Amino acid sequence: MLPVDLHDVFQFTEEKLGQAEKTELDPHLENLLAKADSTKNWTEKILRQTEVLLQPNPSARIEEYIYDKLDRKLPSRTTNAELLGQFMLDAAKEFGADTPYGTTLITVGEYQRKLGGAEREFLHTAAVTFLSPLRNFLEGDWRTISKERRLLENRRLDLDICKARLKKAKQAEAKAAATPDFQETRPRNYVLSASASALLSEEVDKAELELRVAQTEFDRQAEVTRLLLEGISSTHLNHLRCLQDFAEAQATYFAQCHHYMQDLQRELNRFSSDLVQIQFRLSSDLVQIQFRFSSDSVQT
Repeated sequence: MLPVDLHDVFQFTEEKLGQAEKTELDPHLENLLAKADSTKNWTEKILRQTEVLLQPNPSARIEEYIYDKLDRKLPSRTTNAELLGQFMLDAAKEFGADTPYGTTLITVGEYQRKLGGAEREFLHTAAVTFLSPLRNFLEGDWRTISKERRLLENRRLDLDICKARLKKAKQAEAKAAATPDFQETRPRNYVLSASASALLSEEVDKAELELRVAQTEFDRQAEVTRLLLEGISSTHLNHLRCLQDFAEAQATYFAQCHHYMQDLQRELNRFSSDLVQIQFRLSSDLVQIQFRFSSDSVQT
């Protein structure tokens, strides 16, 4: 007798070729499976694209993935805005912090660092409140669902194998009953025919028992799978709350950036006004110097 898994392979192959009957799942269960598949597929897409949005650098994403798999804390990474701000501050030291350009570099650089800090906080919040729950679903609940789903498919294959076995046993029994081997009246032939009939009847009884057991196991596994799949609705509610948290974090981040840029703009406008006054005084002094020089030349 072939191992059970080989029977499953043959049953699956014959179903694909249209040579074997297949037990259809309950329509409600089919709908739940379709909903679960859709949830898994879109969760993967949203997760991957959000990761790209938050970290466009593929190498950095791979590094984050490795640290996450190793369950190690990712080293703090300087944001691009923070790095730009530091470059501006360093440039101001070299050009002179008391020069107009140096002063402006310091001011803009400090605000770039503030923008980078706001970005860092947003990235952390988004990772905790949005990315982690989506990833936990795919690596936790979905793996459990997939495991029970595969088990359900195996139970379904076992059930159909038992159905096919019972069908063949009944056909053999019916064929033997329709054409009994009673042509010879010798007692030996009669005993052999009766023995064969008993064996066929025993095969039918055995197949019926196996079918009942397979049906019970299939029904039990279908119920387990159904309960897990019905939890997808709770998953949607959880992801809804996570999405709201993500949008709120994003709104807070952009509001902070807007506030910082407004403050920066006011400071730059003040610097521009002071610079105009300085330029005006310099121009006035230059005109006076030129006038005095011209007057001295005329007197000479």
